[in-house]
Amino acid sequence: MIARLTMRHAMAALIALAVIGIAKPAAPQAPVQQVSPDAILIAKQIVELKGVNAMMEPIARGVVEKVKDVFLQTNFMWSKDLNEVAAVVHKEYDSRSNELVDATARIYATHFTEPELKQLLAFYQSPLGQKMVAEDPKVIDESMHNAAQWADNLSDDVMVKMRAEMKKRGHDM
Repeated sequence: MIARLTMRHAMAALIALAVIGIAKPAAPQAPVQQVSPDAILIAKQIVELKGVNAMMEPIARGVVEKVKDVFLQTNFMWSKDLNEVAAVVHKEYDSRSNELVDATARIYATHFTEPELKQLLAFYQSPLGQKMVAEDPKVIDESMHNAAQWADNLSDDVMVKMRAEMKKRGHDM
């Protein structure tokens, strides 16, 4: 059960990142490509239209909470102080998620030429592009639900198959 939930969360994160265009299967990193400031500005508009900033905002907050939880494991008696310190740290670091938005814009600018970025921007500003931005989260949610069900069914099939194969080898599981 826990493995299924972990797999669902990992799959959801990967699909969400793939949809916004920053996740790929592991591959060698290409050398950093020089891009024009104009290309980065156009890419940043695209990223903002796609709502990437809303997806990135919780990351810094989550990091602060994760670190706080690590310290709480050291001594749960510090919870009041750690909560107060975390509130102060949130004010300082929560806005740093903008760094991820900027990095995502730079990634877009390295994958698309400036004319292509202009075409993408025009698309995302069009009625169809705006509809895509509005509907994409729903499509992703439905796709994740479908992928989770598919993975659960596959897991059940694999378990039956492995039990049968192990039984042939004299192991009754």
